[in-house]
Amino acid sequence: MGEDRSRQGAQGRRRRLTSTDAKHRPSRATEGFFGRRHGKTIRPQQAIALESGLREYRIDLTAEAPGDLRSLFKAEVSALQLEIGFGGGEHLLHRAAESPAIGFIGVEPFVNGMAKMMTALGKAPLGNLRVYDDDATRLLDWLPPASLDAIDLLYPDPWPKKKHWKRRFVGAANLGRFARVLKAGGRFRFASDIDSYVNWTLLACRDHGAFAWQAEDAAGWHQPYEGWPGTRYEAKAIREGRRPAYLTFIRK
Repeated sequence: MGEDRSRQGAQGRRRRLTSTDAKHRPSRATEGFFGRRHGKTIRPQQAIALESGLREYRIDLTAEAPGDLRSLFKAEVSALQLEIGFGGGEHLLHRAAESPAIGFIGVEPFVNGMAKMMTALGKAPLGNLRVYDDDATRLLDWLPPASLDAIDLLYPDPWPKKKHWKRRFVGAANLGRFARVLKAGGRFRFASDIDSYVNWTLLACRDHGAFAWQAEDAAGWHQPYEGWPGTRYEAKAIREGRRPAYLTFIRK
C-alpha cells in the first residue's frame, strides 16, 4: 500500500513537514503492512501501460494536498472513496464505472496488480479514478482531515502467523488515520475470509472507539455488500471452504 517520496521543492509547491507534523503522525519505524512488491515479470505491453498510466493517474504526494480533493479528478465528483489494496482492480473498476459521481482513489503497491489496472484503464479510461502505488499510510497522512466519505479494505493480507499479526493493516495507528480522514458518518468496510482477522478487526474497532459496527443480525455480516461484483480472492476462499465476512463500520 503506497510510499510517498516526500521532499522539499521549488516555489513553495512542495510540502514542508514541521516538527509538529512529525509529532502527531504515527511512526512507520515498525510498520510493514504488505509483503512482496513483484510477482511474475510483466509483459512489455503491460510495462508500457503501467508507465503511461501512472503518469496520468498517479497522485503526486510531493505536492501539497489540495484543499478540495475533488480537484484531483478530471470528472466532476461529489463524494470521495478510498480503496486500499485493490489487487487486480476488479472491484475498484466496477465501482468507479457504476458511480461516475464518486471520486475513487485506489492504492496498490504490487506491481502486477497495478499493471493490470493501468492496462484496463488504457482501454476504458475513467475520469473519476486516481491511484497510488506505494504505502497507503503515506497517502492517508497526506490527505486532509475529514476529506473522505468511505474507505474500503477488502481481503487485505491476513498475516496468518501470530508472530506477524502486528503487521496487519488494521490496528490502532491505522484506525486513527481512518478516523482522521473520514467525515463524521463516513463508512469503513472490511472484508476477509480469515476468521482470526475478522475477530481482530472487530476488537480493534471496538477498542478504538471512533467506529460503530453496523451488523443488524448474526447472519447479516456474511452477506456481500450491495452491488458486490465478487473478486478472485473471494472466489478462491469459497472454493477452499472459507466463509467470507463483510463488516461495515460508521465513523462516529
